[in-house]
Amino acid sequence: GYDSNVTLRRLANTVLETVRMPIEAGTNRIELGGSIGIALYPEHGRTGGLLLQRADVAMYYAKSQGSGVETYDAAFDHNSIRRLEMVSALRAAIANDELQLVYQPKVRLADLEPVGVEALVRWTHPEFGPVSPAEFVPLAESSNLITALTRWVMIRAMEDHKRWRSLGLDMDLAINLSARHLRDRAFILELMEAIERYGIDPSHLEFEVTETAVMSDPEEAIDVLQTLARVGVRVALDDFGTGFSSLAYLKQLDLDTLKIDRSFVTDICTDSDDRAIVDSTLQMAKRLGLVTVAEGIETEAQLGLLRELGCQTGQGYWIARPMAFEAIGTWVETWRGRMAPALPSVAAG
Repeated sequence: GYDSNVTLRRLANTVLETVRMPIEAGTNRIELGGSIGIALYPEHGRTGGLLLQRADVAMYYAKSQGSGVETYDAAFDHNSIRRLEMVSALRAAIANDELQLVYQPKVRLADLEPVGVEALVRWTHPEFGPVSPAEFVPLAESSNLITALTRWVMIRAMEDHKRWRSLGLDMDLAINLSARHLRDRAFILELMEAIERYGIDPSHLEFEVTETAVMSDPEEAIDVLQTLARVGVRVALDDFGTGFSSLAYLKQLDLDTLKIDRSFVTDICTDSDDRAIVDSTLQMAKRLGLVTVAEGIETEAQLGLLRELGCQTGQGYWIARPMAFEAIGTWVETWRGRMAPALPSVAAG
């Protein structure tokens, strides 16, 4: 009832205040946060399992609102049951190796030579069918599965990279990192261990972080990205132009690559504003000594214009859709065969 809810919320707030008290650890000051969800018997459920599930829904709602404490309400999340089922299904999929990796090639625009691949994770669930990364990656982020998911991608992609090298295919490997990793020291140690285990030249490894992730905690991100730079791996800023990064941070981030978001590439041939944005981004990147990658190239005209503007690398459906590891070798041969005679006719860079 109402009284027990008021009492529980008071108790929950006391717990949160206690959790938020800074902890001094050596010279570091550690600050924690938390979110609490409340479900009441009998109005939100009559079994322990259902109450736990509904408290979990309330807790995620509290987290998404940044409110600290919330009591369950059926209106919070009409997808809550599916979400909870999907979280446990995703946890099982990671543990049982039921995800797939696909790779989208990148080519150097000057001579259209394949130079790298971006690893992308795919998930097909027996009951839900194919689940879009746009749904399951945020799910992994909000349920603490993102570290396990990225670890799975990193290890699997490095194994594949090793197999490619043994076949004489020498391409850079790009892996996406979440905002969580920009605060995660343990991840860096795991990464260094994996680089050694798979004998990867770190300069052939690139981690893509989104502008939004960096801006959620710039100071911390700068710190972690500088550590990555010391390890020798490359760092790319993904979705550039869609977040609101201050140009001052760009200099401090120890970046190697700037990825121009597909939203600017789509209409680059017809929209003078998009063209101007891409052009000025390329000029700035050049001055900062960054490699530029354009995403979402879907026509030959877009590719020609990007070459003309001086963009160095491109990826997108016109070049290749994401494909299984086994298909890359064949794709490279076919692509080279197709492009060799076509090269002079594409707009000169």
